[in-house]
Amino acid sequence: MIIESINWYPGHMKKTRELIRDHLKAVDCVIEVIDARIPLSSRNPIVDELIGGRPRVVLLNKADLAEEKTTVEWAEHLTTAGTIAWPVNSLSGQGLSLLPAQLQKLQKTDQLKKPDFRPLRLMIAGVPNVGKSSLINRLTGRKATQTGDRPGVTKGKQWLTLANGMKLLDTPGILWPKFEDPRTGLNLALCGSIKDEILDPAEMGLALLRALAPRYGDLLIERYKLDELPEDALEAMELIARKRGFLLSGGRIDYERTGRTLLDEFRAGQIGRISLERPDDEATEPAGAE
Repeated sequence: MIIESINWYPGHMKKTRELIRDHLKAVDCVIEVIDARIPLSSRNPIVDELIGGRPRVVLLNKADLAEEKTTVEWAEHLTTAGTIAWPVNSLSGQGLSLLPAQLQKLQKTDQLKKPDFRPLRLMIAGVPNVGKSSLINRLTGRKATQTGDRPGVTKGKQWLTLANGMKLLDTPGILWPKFEDPRTGLNLALCGSIKDEILDPAEMGLALLRALAPRYGDLLIERYKLDELPEDALEAMELIARKRGFLLSGGRIDYERTGRTLLDEFRAGQIGRISLERPDDEATEPAGAE
C-alpha cells in the first residue's frame, strides 16, 4: 500500500491554508488539536510555518483511546517555551477545565502582543478528524459546529464567542501537500484523518495488524479470542475472519469486511488503549509499513 500516491489534498484544503494565513493577523494564540494516538503524524508542519512565533496550546485529543503513560510523555515532550501541551477528551470534557488558566498564563508571555483591553483572539487548527468541532462545542456549551467521525465535516470559517469573552476562530482540517515519511500518511489513514473511501479496507486492516502486533499482540489475542497471534499479518487477518465468521461462499475469507472491522474497532478503542507513536521512537521505521 502506497499512501503517498493517494489524491487526498482537495481544493478546500488549499483554501483553508489561505484562510489561516489571511486571518492570522487577527489571532493572538493558536490552539492546535492533535490525535493523542499519533502526536507526531497529526502535527501539521504547515501550522508551524503559518503561525510563526505566536504562543500555542497543544491539546492531545482522544486521550482516552491512547496509552495514558505514553500520552503524558508526549505532553512533556511537546511543552516548550511559548507552547503548553496536555491530554484532553473533547467528547467527555476531560482536561478542558485547564484551558482558561493556561490561556491566562500564555497572555503573560512576551510572545503575546495585544492591547490589554481587548479579549484574547484564538484560532483552532488541526488535521481532519482530530476532534476540533467537538472541542468547540464543549468550549461554547452549545452545538456551534457540525461534528462527525470522518474527515472534512467542518467546511468554512466561524468566529465564536466563549463564555469568558474570548473570540475563537474555527478552521476546517488541513493536511499538507506531501508526506515526507510514509509512516505519517499511514498513521493518519489508520486513525481516520484520510477518507476511507479512497483506501482499500483489506490493505488497511493488514497495515493495522502489522502496526499493532509488536506492542499490542496480547490485546489482539484477547479481543479476537485467539490462542496465539500468527507472525504473518495475512494469517492473523484470516484467523480473525474465521473467528468472527466473516466468510463468503465456499468458505472464502471476506477480507474487506475483516479490514473494516479491524479499523472500526481500533478507532473506537475496542481493541484497547493504543499509541502508535512514542516520543522516543520518532526516527524508527513506519509502523505497519511494508
